[in-house]
Amino acid sequence: KRLKVKQISVFLENKSGRLAGVTRVLGDKKINIRALSVADTTDFGILRLIVNDPLKAVEVLKNEHFTVSETEVIAVETPDQPGGLARVLNLLEEKEINLEYMYAFVGKTRENAVVVFRVEEIDRAIQMLNASGIRLLTGSEIYRF
Repeated sequence: KRLKVKQISVFLENKSGRLAGVTRVLGDKKINIRALSVADTTDFGILRLIVNDPLKAVEVLKNEHFTVSETEVIAVETPDQPGGLARVLNLLEEKEINLEYMYAFVGKTRENAVVVFRVEEIDRAIQMLNASGIRLLTGSEIYRF
């Protein structure tokens, strides 16, 4: 099973219409955004995306002259109840796995929420979370969610 999920990062100048441009280009090519996060400064922003077809998205965005990179992240099911996310974060802290950033996923599975994590030691995080009974979603599950 492929438990690493491809995330696309798009570097955006902090100008009116740049975010709309990315979403328009993807929409025109029938690429569906599953999750997103925007981090910005006064001069630029980084748009992080999980899409249904990451390879096509990278190609399309590069063709439109956007600066694009790919990163591997993990998508973790967390109980959709108070303390559900805290359990996962506590496990990462106990094993001293540094969390770089996280954001929520658009949908949820069964009765669980889905959260996207970027961690420093992705393979160790996957192994530890699996051993702790935490379900990680595969790339193909996320892309067709």
